[in-house]
Amino acid sequence: MSRSVLSFAVFIAVSVAILGGMHGYLWARLVRDPALPEPWRRIATVALVALAFAVPLGMLALRLAPRPLAQVVPVVAFTWLGLAFLLFTAVLVLDAARLAAQAAAWLVDWFRDVQPGPPADPDRRVFVARVVAGTAALATAGASAYAFRSATGPAEVTEVPVKLERLPPALSGLTIAQITDLHVGPTIREREVERVVDQVNALRPDVVAVTGDLVDGSVAQLGRAVSHVGRLRARHGVYFVTGNHEYYAGVGEWLDELRRLGVRVLRNERVVVGDAGASIDLAGVDDYGHAMANGGYGLERALAGRDPDRSLVLLAHQPRGVAVSDAVSAGVELQVSGHTHGGQIAPFNLVVGAFFPYLKGLYHHAEGASRGQVFVSRGTGYWGPPLRLGSPPEIAKIVLTT
Repeated sequence: MSRSVLSFAVFIAVSVAILGGMHGYLWARLVRDPALPEPWRRIATVALVALAFAVPLGMLALRLAPRPLAQVVPVVAFTWLGLAFLLFTAVLVLDAARLAAQAAAWLVDWFRDVQPGPPADPDRRVFVARVVAGTAALATAGASAYAFRSATGPAEVTEVPVKLERLPPALSGLTIAQITDLHVGPTIREREVERVVDQVNALRPDVVAVTGDLVDGSVAQLGRAVSHVGRLRARHGVYFVTGNHEYYAGVGEWLDELRRLGVRVLRNERVVVGDAGASIDLAGVDDYGHAMANGGYGLERALAGRDPDRSLVLLAHQPRGVAVSDAVSAGVELQVSGHTHGGQIAPFNLVVGAFFPYLKGLYHHAEGASRGQVFVSRGTGYWGPPLRLGSPPEIAKIVLTT
């Protein structure tokens, strides 16, 4: 069994365990405690069991199922995943509030030396459970509608001024338009790619940087939609580095296709951006996770032989702390990354932030005597559920200044 197949199998097993726990909690709070009458209790139970397995089945369908299953099943599964997470969060918050109120009442009785009252009436418990379930459902519906509109609408254009000490004065004001984590696939199709390309071209950037996770499917499936990337225009070129999802979608074919479209793929290499009078180094590395699993991160190769006095910008999909530290130590003034989606759906951003302290926005990083910056985009599309809550899609317009 190959390492990638084994990793995918472990991922599916862990996902099923987590999803099982989450759906079991939802069943207890939304079906059992409110005492749903038959046949609704049976219907809701069967539905939750089926939906718990829908997400891993959707992931398998993305890889293995023929059309149209490869398009329909993931859409249904991932949409439910987002709704279930928001519903789970709403119920959890309401349960926490109810328990806090009960604890406060107990403390008041304890301080007043009052004996606790009789156990709660069963009818009252059912009433409270139904109120909690109804409130959670209404809150989820409102949050989901807002999150869907945010995810599927136009990306926000964020202007990010970045000061670089070694930037030639003649290049002050140079702009880099960043697209990342567009995830063209089952729910993001040709229309969305066209819209993003038009938005980027309207910025008239000097450089376009596509920092990975462009696709979730093969060239045969998505070639027509992605072909609009060939319309991107920038004075000093369009550049691409791989994200982790390219390796799930046939990375070799996609890199050949992007080159055919006129995109310069940077695979652990460096180019000069500018002209003979003033220029900077632009480097790009393969996705960190897959590079480390297949021979090591390519930063050293990308920067080999460079002049340390020249300004240096690095395109790297993942803003992992150790990789950022290595980059700053090597003289990178600015790393441009994506991958985190800014957490995509609050409060899941708290989980993502625990693994990626550089979650979204511009950060300063010190490594010994070296100083650098890392900008992490919220992502231009979304992955999984067509929902974004607290982290709208983004096209970054990075403006380099002296």
